[in-house]
Amino acid sequence: MLIGYARVSTARQGESLETQRDALFAVGCDAQHFFSDIVSGSKWQRPGLNKALSYMRPGDTLVVTRLDRLGRSVRETVTTIADLAERDINVRVLEPALDTSKPTDKVVVNVMASLAEWERDLLIARTKEGVAHARAQGRVGGRPKALTADQTRQVRALHASGENVTALSRSFGVSRQTIYRALEPSSGTKTVA
Repeated sequence: MLIGYARVSTARQGESLETQRDALFAVGCDAQHFFSDIVSGSKWQRPGLNKALSYMRPGDTLVVTRLDRLGRSVRETVTTIADLAERDINVRVLEPALDTSKPTDKVVVNVMASLAEWERDLLIARTKEGVAHARAQGRVGGRPKALTADQTRQVRALHASGENVTALSRSFGVSRQTIYRALEPSSGTKTVA
């Protein structure tokens, strides 16, 4: 059975959704077996796709107009296709023509999976190199501290003189949790034993 799935990023793209639906109906999908989402490609929560995937049974074929309708990245798209293959469900893409029921197209999917894995490995390596380079130049990643060392000393002194945490948080324009962290013995200045 052919199961159609279409996705657009915004409600304004309703015409595009209709265009996808018409293309899917033209290849044999019907309204009863058609699922869709209006959700950004950057979001992985897609109720329509989830319904389609849970509806499908071994031997069915999921049909989409383009490969990017299935995932926000090559990796997620290939993962979805691989998950469906494990369930004996094929994927048919109209542009570019791809049908995982054909042996040659399975090879294409495997090449895509290899490229996605390679891309991920390169990204990890570049990130590690960038972090190492930044550290070598004395830069430390992460969010800057809310209180300077001098402010931390002031917080401690004011707290020791009886100022409460809520008043301190208002005075310094930080959260109460930040004040609590500043009051911890390991915060700010180091003590020598």
